Amino acid sequence: MSRILEFLSFNAETPLLFTQFYFWAFFALVFAVFSLLHNKLLLRNLFLFAASAFFYYKTSGICLLILLFCTLSDFIIAKRIHRSQESWKRKTWLALSIVLNLSLLCYFKYSYFVSDLLNNMLGTHLRVFNVFAWAGNELAGSPVFSVDRIILPVGISFYIFQTISYTMDVYRRRIQPVNSWLDYGFYVSFFPQLVAGPIVRANTFIPQIYKPFHLSRRQFGIAIFWILNGLVKKIVLSDYLAVNFIDRVFANPTMYSGFENLFSLFAYSLQVYADFSGYTDIAIGVAMLMGFYLPQNFNSPYKASNAGNFWKRWHISLSRWLQEYLYIPLGGNRKASFGTYFWIIAMALIAVALSRSLWLLFAVVLVLGLSLFSTRRDADKRRRLTTNLNSLNTMLLGGLWHGASLNFVIWGGLNGAGVIIYKTWKNWSPLTRTLVMLLLFVGVYLSGTYLYPCAALNIAKIWIGLLCIGTLVRYMYHIFQNMSAKSLSLSVETALSKVWGIAQTFVFITFTRLFFRSGSNLDPAEANRVAWETAVNMIEQIGGAWDVEIIPQVIQSYAAVFVLFILGMIIHWLPQNWKRRYRLAFAKMPLPCMVLVVVAVVFFVYQFITADLQAFIYFQF
Repeated sequence: MSRILEFLSFNAETPLLFTQFYFWAFFALVFAVFSLLHNKLLLRNLFLFAASAFFYYKTSGICLLILLFCTLSDFIIAKRIHRSQESWKRKTWLALSIVLNLSLLCYFKYSYFVSDLLNNMLGTHLRVFNVFAWAGNELAGSPVFSVDRIILPVGISFYIFQTISYTMDVYRRRIQPVNSWLDYGFYVSFFPQLVAGPIVRANTFIPQIYKPFHLSRRQFGIAIFWILNGLVKKIVLSDYLAVNFIDRVFANPTMYSGFENLFSLFAYSLQVYADFSGYTDIAIGVAMLMGFYLPQNFNSPYKASNAGNFWKRWHISLSRWLQEYLYIPLGGNRKASFGTYFWIIAMALIAVALSRSLWLLFAVVLVLGLSLFSTRRDADKRRRLTTNLNSLNTMLLGGLWHGASLNFVIWGGLNGAGVIIYKTWKNWSPLTRTLVMLLLFVGVYLSGTYLYPCAALNIAKIWIGLLCIGTLVRYMYHIFQNMSAKSLSLSVETALSKVWGIAQTFVFITFTRLFFRSGSNLDPAEANRVAWETAVNMIEQIGGAWDVEIIPQVIQSYAAVFVLFILGMIIHWLPQNWKRRYRLAFAKMPLPCMVLVVVAVVFFVYQFITADLQAFIYFQF
């Protein structure tokens, strides 16, 4: 009885994670009941909604009330939008939905961020106050909840974006609102993808609610494969790399050498991918066993040959959401809007307030002013400028969605800059590219050597130097190609260019992750200060003097970590058709063989389980 009560009650220390035995016990019970009800749609959907609500309660406790409130409010508002004929009424109801959802999101996620911002700007000493905890204490008649701390509900960013997309699609008349609140609640709260995505669009998922259950023998095998694949990614790759190397370095970068700091960055790129895509794989597999299909969320992102292509492969559901509901409303590639300039200036002011540097604001205003002045008489250039500004705003706000600290804004801004730079770069001739890279390298080299020697410029010198060499080699090849009848075949040239692009994109994305990781896993009350200090310390170590002699000792000491990293990257870079073949080969296995493989994989994964199971990284977002 005590075990049953423990299972039914909420414990913040033991949430239901895909990597816990308790989750699989929970899913076994759910699947057993589901097997009895799968042909009775009303009972099936009602049961899965109740099971999903219980799952979220076990993950976030009383925060379940927030999920239920968002579900009920947007269900009612979507109905009102659909019934209203006047445009102003439809817009009013839509605005109410967006304000309610974003107000909840901002309160729970950005209260510490806003208080830090106001304290830095005004010199005040504001502190957060938990209004909901205060109301709970008033109702209980005793101080049950702490009013001095705001805890971020797990998955709030995901399900709020999902409910916003629903009301906006109803407003745009792309979908009809669902008739039953229980069906809508099932769509919003479906437990496999509730707390970390993928963000599911109503027009792809809601029709599945009304379809009879169907699961072929091959689909069953594919579902089991995805679950095993996700567990291996999460426990063998992500958790092992984190516990045995990455977390140690990020906890105290100054205690480790520049080589160790640099490798921890590259290892983190693999860790965060294995962690998040591992969650998605398990979610897809669990949902598929119940006859529901979730969208692909990752497509080998480290095969991307430029920053723009990376964001078409990474967290695909969020990228599409941002494009559909932020980038296009801002004006997209068509025009500038009020939001285009409002958000770029607002982000600059936020960065200035948190960094306390007026030079940053001056630089933003100067660059924006010169850009607008230079394009005033050229409609095509003005359109390209506004497209780039809309892209940058989307990435900045996407960075802020990930976390409430300046580091996430920097991370989003760097990714936005990477997308814009590539768009500009691909339109230049080989000669222009070469001259620009040479001038940039000379400028960085002289600045870092004579004017302002620092670790960041030391890193920039090496990286830009390599880019300069690559650009120069490619330019010389084009000259040779034009002068000689002999040249590399087109396929070889394309392959070399692609490998070079993939390598440089991976390096760029990895260095932006410095700001992403240093802002993660932190108490919101101290995120801005600690995240910035961690990032600065790591840059100082990487860009400082290296003791090359200790590198072999480091590799030997962390041999398992290095081997695991190399194997992980090799598997990631395997051709897609190879992965499809072994996925189908597993799905077609006879059931006894499949059972043996499952047992072997589970036993293998068990050897990597750490003392404390690691929460999924994206739970905090």
